[in-house]
Amino acid sequence: MSLHPSVAAVRLAVRRGLGDVPPGAPVLVACSGGADSLALLAATVHEARSGGWRVVGVSVDHGLQDGSAEHTAHVVAQMAVLGAHETASARVSVDPDGRGVEAAAREARYAVLGQLAVHVGSTVVLLGHTRDDQAETVLLGLARGSGGRSLAGMRRAFEHYRRPLLDVARADTVTACQVEGITYWNDPQNLDPAFTRVRVRRRVLPVLEDALGPGVAAALARTADQLREDTLLLDALAEELLVAARRTGGLDVSTLVSAPLPLRHRVLHRAALEAGAPPAELTRAHVLEVDKLFVGWRGQRWIDLPGPLRAIRRDGVLVLERP
Repeated sequence: MSLHPSVAAVRLAVRRGLGDVPPGAPVLVACSGGADSLALLAATVHEARSGGWRVVGVSVDHGLQDGSAEHTAHVVAQMAVLGAHETASARVSVDPDGRGVEAAAREARYAVLGQLAVHVGSTVVLLGHTRDDQAETVLLGLARGSGGRSLAGMRRAFEHYRRPLLDVARADTVTACQVEGITYWNDPQNLDPAFTRVRVRRRVLPVLEDALGPGVAAALARTADQLREDTLLLDALAEELLVAARRTGGLDVSTLVSAPLPLRHRVLHRAALEAGAPPAELTRAHVLEVDKLFVGWRGQRWIDLPGPLRAIRRDGVLVLERP
């Protein structure tokens, strides 16, 4: 009996994503109970038979919906049935604090996953984001005018996190679960149009597919890969420039004023973040205003930045300080 293409696609992605992990190493799989994460867990368990890894399934309860504790317990039991060597669950407290529920939940989730990884001695945590998630991320970045870094989408790997399914369609994870007889959860929040990502998924992408033809999600994901390569190079060059421009108390104006604009802007943005500007509040408009202290210098007093911070040019040095 031949292997179903969707099951094969998920397993191949996991095999490639864990190719450098030595036998015996613990691998954490974050599992919400949805099709994506359950397909990921099942594939990891299968590939671990030859790879020799110890699969630890982890479910995080954000406490945002009625019955979330019962749902988490069900997912833990389901992971055990699917063959995870160990299972764990964690309850987190989500405090939006002006960032939005999704961002706060993501931050809390990653924090507890990182703690669990340390606890079991794992350097690998698998996340179930798919190619469709990547396409949605790119579209959201485009709509918000967030620049190349946002359009580069989700990283395939960062710190101890890996996303092996970024080349796999959501339809394949759903089909893989159906073929393997895995009952998955449809999160009602994934149908709630109050969330921007849900509107992109259910309204925007279908319109694009209808108007432009199939393959829009795959094309957006390819765009993200290409932009990520460019972004990584520019970030590396900007880091070199930042090191060269550092002076006691600030950044050397003469070093930065002759630098290529994309690099100087990256340096100014990073310097403002390091000085304490909140990432969610620091915009390109702020960076452009600070840049006027280089290219439009007329003896201005300072530029106000979120934080609060002030950017001021003093004796040939750009200083970022508290007012």
